[in-house]
Amino acid sequence: MFSALEVFTIVAVGLMVGVEFSVAFVINPILDALPGDADQLGRAHGGRMLGAVMPFWYIGSLIAMVIWAIAGWHHAGTGLVVIAAVLLMVSVIMSIALLVPINNRNKTWTVESRPEDWKEQMNHWDRFHYVRVAIIVAAFALVAAAVV
Repeated sequence: MFSALEVFTIVAVGLMVGVEFSVAFVINPILDALPGDADQLGRAHGGRMLGAVMPFWYIGSLIAMVIWAIAGWHHAGTGLVVIAAVLLMVSVIMSIALLVPINNRNKTWTVESRPEDWKEQMNHWDRFHYVRVAIIVAAFALVAAAVV
């Protein structure tokens, strides 16, 4: 049963990292290269779509890490899981404080209603997102290393 928890947690966190990594280094660069207003419209749609799913994914991954740390307290590697959980918590706090407010504005914008500084706001979001990706990649590496 404990092995299943380890596998579930690693897969959940790994997939989450993959999605966030692809947003940072694949999806947004593709959207930014599109002509006209397609980049803003694509980011707004992505914000609505991923904004509905990611909170559950982050919190679910964090809960899985906490359960792993409690259930496996006597196992080697549990310290790594605790550190990973702390990193994931930092990413959740960072998301709520820095990224979600920008995303909540962006997902309601249309070409007609967006503010003049919308690209600057998206650049801020991107920079915060790069930091978040680095944090969750580190958390994923620690969770994966905890099994070894």
